[in-house]
Amino acid sequence: MVLLLSGIYFLYFNDPVPAGNAPEQADALARDMLDALNAEAYRETRYITWTYRGGRNRYRWDKTMGKVEMSWGDYSGRIDLVYPDRSSVKENGVVLEGERLKEVTEEAISNFNNDSFWLVAPFKVFDKGTKRRLVDLRDGSTGLLVTYTQGGDTPGDSYLWELDNALFPVKFRMWVQILPLKGLSATWEGWQETESGVWLPQYHKVGPLTLDLGEVSASR
Repeated sequence: MVLLLSGIYFLYFNDPVPAGNAPEQADALARDMLDALNAEAYRETRYITWTYRGGRNRYRWDKTMGKVEMSWGDYSGRIDLVYPDRSSVKENGVVLEGERLKEVTEEAISNFNNDSFWLVAPFKVFDKGTKRRLVDLRDGSTGLLVTYTQGGDTPGDSYLWELDNALFPVKFRMWVQILPLKGLSATWEGWQETESGVWLPQYHKVGPLTLDLGEVSASR
């Protein structure tokens, strides 16, 4: 049964990345989505907190200073996203140094890049190196295809966003290097207006799995 389900998933989620078209209209749709989510408030937000992997990874991100206080597994520390060599990390309460510190800091930044994307991906649609296109969806609506040509851990990844009538994201399909299933779908749900005024999601559903982001908060 497991092999059968895996085969069905592989056949269903093994589509090529759609070509898309109309980049100028896509840019306009992306801006409308950002307005709906209050991207101006996001730009002015300083602190964002959330959890990931069932609470195993915990974050307090100082977006203004480019630093994040985080814990994951046996590790905890203050990671400098701008100058990683200025980071400090403890393993089971023991301060790390030298090559071990560098290695664990790289792991921490990789975790942060992945886990924060599941929280703030809509606000990254105009990141440097992104390309936007419109895609006609099967239900007759229009999707927003965003491709990352540089930056992050896996440049070349693409995401096809589906929006509701209020222009809030409700799901995206993923074409990413780390997943063998191409076009896998994930929902974006539980949108809440935070203290800073920006709207952020609370959880995602990927097949039978739920990715809970814990108690999400954002403040200035």
